[in-house]
Amino acid sequence: MKFLVFLFAAALVLSNVATAQFTQEPLPYAYDALEPFVDAQTMEIHYSKHHAAYVSNLNKALSESAPSPITDLEAMMANISKFSTAVRNNGGGHYNHTLFWEILTPKRNTRPSASLAQSIEEAFGGMDKMKEQLNKAAATRFGSGWAWLLVTADKKLAISSTPNQDNPLMDVVEVRGTPILGIDVWEHAYYLKYQNRRGDYLQALWNVINWDAVSTRYEKAITR
Repeated sequence: MKFLVFLFAAALVLSNVATAQFTQEPLPYAYDALEPFVDAQTMEIHYSKHHAAYVSNLNKALSESAPSPITDLEAMMANISKFSTAVRNNGGGHYNHTLFWEILTPKRNTRPSASLAQSIEEAFGGMDKMKEQLNKAAATRFGSGWAWLLVTADKKLAISSTPNQDNPLMDVVEVRGTPILGIDVWEHAYYLKYQNRRGDYLQALWNVINWDAVSTRYEKAITR
């Protein structure tokens, strides 16, 4: 009898492993590390509730619809039109938030690499103008969504915004490319601290952008 119980428990564990095709990476800093620009309560809820729910719901949606395990999140984004709405929304939510945590940092005064800075100068006329354009894309995104700095197929920088949890990797968006910086403008990203003042949140966020991570993403994107 004990052996049968053991087999059942083992099968249940293996089933859960097979179903959980994607997992949430640990947050690379403490919840309060981005204070005062992003408050600890927002970070905890955003990461442990919202992002965690996207991962759980993505795995559930895939287990119900995908004929075989899927492990390449970027490849899935590139072919998202072939998947259900649940996979699109939750897969995008998982990808977007994973990127978002990566490009934020408690370290102050990081700077773009020389090659990224040069590309920003060529594409937008300098860092300040790039920030202005990206803030505008984020501020004018109606409802929930994201604003992006991305590398297009011809290796040029561009700015776009997407609704809901869509992102530039997806084959359903107007401006496609590889995102290197994403700004979350869902209300749950800022409402506890900034209420309806999205513009204040956008200005504050530049203080915690991890330009080391953004530069690394840029270098990878231009060498693909």
